Amino acid sequence: MTKAIITVVGKDTVGIIAHVCSYLADNNINILDISQTIVHGYFNMMMIVDLSDTKKPFDTISTELDEAGKAKGVQAKIQLEAIFDKMYRI
Repeated sequence: MTKAIITVVGKDTVGIIAHVCSYLADNNINILDISQTIVHGYFNMMMIVDLSDTKKPFDTISTELDEAGKAKGVQAKIQLEAIFDKMYRI
């Protein structure tokens, strides 16, 4: 299993989760865990996903996810779990 961390941050608007999840479903990316919150009108979501069944290279997914986020006025970023773990290890 190839896991990745997706973060989505920005001003809250209708359909952010649906927009991001539609992109993931269209690319056979399975959501393993999801957490989201809204604080004072700002949306924050973190997802753990499985990239094992997608046909696209990681760089393409990263670029397309960034574009999908911009289309909804939010910032959407993806990192491989192994890199995320090394960057945020205490």
